[in-house]
Amino acid sequence: MIEFKQLGDRCQLVGRLSQDDVKQLWGQRTQLVAAGTRTLDLHGLEYSDSAGIAFLMELLSQHPAELHLSAPSTQVKRLIDLYDLQGFFTE
Repeated sequence: MIEFKQLGDRCQLVGRLSQDDVKQLWGQRTQLVAAGTRTLDLHGLEYSDSAGIAFLMELLSQHPAELHLSAPSTQVKRLIDLYDLQGFFTE
């Protein structure tokens, strides 16, 4: 399961994000990221499947102007490259 840790204007995601997790989190998606958050830090996201990546894109769509993804793990980076989502990430 994934954990959302709010650290000022950064929200760190820790754990795993799978289709089952997305089903559980879907109803809470508008409350998972605090207003004013600028970055979703994925460094602690150990694993994500394609449903998890789609969920991250949904979170981004709720904050289209100000929210960016950063520091994907190697496994998550593979999915990002596969789906050509590099434009959503900051270095």
